[in-house]
Amino acid sequence: MNLESIQTLLRYNDWANGHLLQTAGPLAAELLDRAFEMGRGTLRKTLLHIAVAEHVWVQRWKAKIEVPWPNEDEPVGVAAIRERLGATQKDRNGFLGTLTDPDLSRIVAYRDSFGSLYTAALGDMLLQLCTHSAHHRAQAVNMLRNVGAGVVELDYMYWVRKPARE
Repeated sequence: MNLESIQTLLRYNDWANGHLLQTAGPLAAELLDRAFEMGRGTLRKTLLHIAVAEHVWVQRWKAKIEVPWPNEDEPVGVAAIRERLGATQKDRNGFLGTLTDPDLSRIVAYRDSFGSLYTAALGDMLLQLCTHSAHHRAQAVNMLRNVGAGVVELDYMYWVRKPARE
């Protein structure tokens, strides 16, 4: 894996998060807060978890000391979640702009929200952001279907494919 590939996956991640939030945006509070036995228990909490986790992983890339996991119970709206993801994206892109391919093998130490110390290659930590979000987006898509919000296609191929000429 190289930095260019990781940046491509992160751009896809941004696109998929944007489409997910666009679909969830018009939903009434009672649909955002409907209980589900998946994800973080509600669509709102699952969307907020995606934003919170992306922020936390960017801090971990920078080897910043972890504070307790941010509150995921606050009743924020979809627009506020979108703003948080935008701020994290800006921070993330600034950090990525300082990296080169050899940096991907650098070992980074970080503490999780329980205070446990871990180490990992920076490249693996960068990929974690994409894979973690994809997992929770799949849960959110199922929640959206269950509340009648329609189908949102977030598969990577929907992002990369182009119409073919016949």
